[in-house]
Amino acid sequence: MIRIFLTGYMGAGKTTLGKALARDLGLTFIDLDWYIEERFHQTISQLFAERGEEGFRRLEQRMLHEAGEFEDVIISTGGGTPCFFDNMEYMNSLGQTVFLEVDTDTLFRRLRVATRQRPILRGKTDEELRRFIDSALASRLPHYRKARYTFDGSQLESRGQIAASVERLRQLLGV
Repeated sequence: MIRIFLTGYMGAGKTTLGKALARDLGLTFIDLDWYIEERFHQTISQLFAERGEEGFRRLEQRMLHEAGEFEDVIISTGGGTPCFFDNMEYMNSLGQTVFLEVDTDTLFRRLRVATRQRPILRGKTDEELRRFIDSALASRLPHYRKARYTFDGSQLESRGQIAASVERLRQLLGV
């Protein structure tokens, strides 16, 4: 039975790498944000607006515990998931946890093109976006670093890089 949790900041490549790794290993892939949206028929933004951050984080924790019971699965968590309650400890107790570490410049480049799809980034100037990433990343790093493994997520720009990253991650995890 395999259970792998991918953590890291938004834009780190959790979904990209998670899908490719799941495909390579013949496992089920779950993006926790998508899982929540499907279960509640609302976007993450709508759930946040309706319930507030505390209410959303409680819901997210319940869904993490639900999805965490699945077997032979790779779960890509939301960027904030490891930072609340006992979520990181819970994931560490159930499976292998991987923090996808990516430098600020790479995150900035990736997120700059996604400002329309990510409401929390909408309308930010380049300087505001860079400050936002730096600040959020600094506060989340202590949580991310509780993962069993740290993996370089900066090499996910092409099919070749993704395939090479999948192979490196398989070797790291022994799967």
